[in-house]
Amino acid sequence: MSQNPHDHRKLGRELGLFDTDPLIGAGLPYWLPDGAVVRHTIEEYIRAVERRAGYQHVYSPVLGKRELYEISGHWSHYSDDMFPPMDLGAEQVVLRPSLCPHHALIYRSRAHSYRELPLRMAEIGGMYRAELSGALGGLTRVRAITLNDAHIFCTLEQVAAEASSALSLIQDAYQALGIDAARFRLSLPGPGGKYIDKPDMWRRATEMLREVLTASGLDYYEAEGEAAFYGPKIDVQITDPTGRESTLSTVQIDFHQPEQFALEYIGADGARHRPVMVHRSIVGSLERVVAHLIEQHGGAFPAWLAPVQVAVLPVGEGEIPAARAFHAQCLDLGLRAEVAFPERGSLGARIREARLVPYQAVIGGREAADGAVALRLRDGRRLEPLGVAEAGKRIAERVAGRGRGLWEG
Repeated sequence: MSQNPHDHRKLGRELGLFDTDPLIGAGLPYWLPDGAVVRHTIEEYIRAVERRAGYQHVYSPVLGKRELYEISGHWSHYSDDMFPPMDLGAEQVVLRPSLCPHHALIYRSRAHSYRELPLRMAEIGGMYRAELSGALGGLTRVRAITLNDAHIFCTLEQVAAEASSALSLIQDAYQALGIDAARFRLSLPGPGGKYIDKPDMWRRATEMLREVLTASGLDYYEAEGEAAFYGPKIDVQITDPTGRESTLSTVQIDFHQPEQFALEYIGADGARHRPVMVHRSIVGSLERVVAHLIEQHGGAFPAWLAPVQVAVLPVGEGEIPAARAFHAQCLDLGLRAEVAFPERGSLGARIREARLVPYQAVIGGREAADGAVALRLRDGRRLEPLGVAEAGKRIAERVAGRGRGLWEG
């Protein structure tokens, strides 16, 4: 396999996006300011997408009693991947390996009518996996994971529509982020004892996911041994520049946990019924999606994601007041902008330093006098000088549109 020219572990450190420290520990990276900007921007985008799609956001703790995971099935089927329990008085608590048991309890905390369903519950929350040191790698395999997770509690008749809608959200997000899905996989159980032993449940959930994939018109393949312990799932596969494949997003159907936690809703007939849980992650973990974006874009993120969107470059000392004014205007428009002052080097050196910034606004004597900027785009294009108000407005519009192109044409 060829070497990765944009290995996110190397590039992420060079660009000041994330780093690690042995005193914090292996598999526990910290985010530097520019990396935090990328992460926050993705989080804000996902939350907005979910709100428009009718999701309600919650927060839940990263700890839970061991008993919680015994009920959910994680302890008996997944404990090898969990951190050891911690004694807390007479109780034992563990770092959670998944958010779904917490969301099941949040659902159970209130009575629900069929009129409330589907109830879509979302959280960008932390979870922990006891990965072995040899399996760790940059942001792609970590021990502290921030998952874009959601659980939809719905009737049996609503499952197909909810799973299909989740697939559409994933595809829309990939378009905005500049991610290309490599393949769609229907992940099924395989030989071994790590799965819940309920054949009818597996058959029904698998049939439903096959129907969803067929109706979507997506090409997919089936893989045994890749299912979650409680049910089959649709995995959206991505590849890095070397061709190595991994899972980013998932859609899962779960009949098991609603039964384990005795979840109910009151139907139109006045009787109690069991909901189905649809697990869904639009972009998977924040760590893995940022690692993939670093490698796919080589650090040249789509304009709306770029840590710095506008680099303002005054040619000399005389243009600094105009540069400061345009910088302030960009901030007022919600853009992330920085001034690269002349003491940082020649104009050419500063342009090269800002090579990954989508928009470079050069201000020379003529532009300062005319209230204009000369825009240079990251793709090499140079635009005719534009008035500062027009330049800021058009950059802001391109950023807000979340397109892949930097300018018209």
